[in-house]
Amino acid sequence: MGERTLRRLLIIGRIAVIKQAARRGAPTGSWLEQMLAREPRMVLPVALANKMARIVWALLVQQESSNAPAGVRA
Repeated sequence: MGERTLRRLLIIGRIAVIKQAARRGAPTGSWLEQMLAREPRMVLPVALANKMARIVWALLVQQESSNAPAGVRA
């Protein structure tokens, strides 16, 4: 559930990611490509926002850097 405004911003951001992936194509073999193939377009932004929220929460709890290793994409 959480903060309504934050949840809305995460979903809006993920809608933009999905639009770009639909135009340019998602990276081959990526989680996004697999989800685009099997999930309805309206479910996908919420799933991606949920994934991002869990990653952010884990980083905050562990107090680690947000720098991902080279070649890693969300």
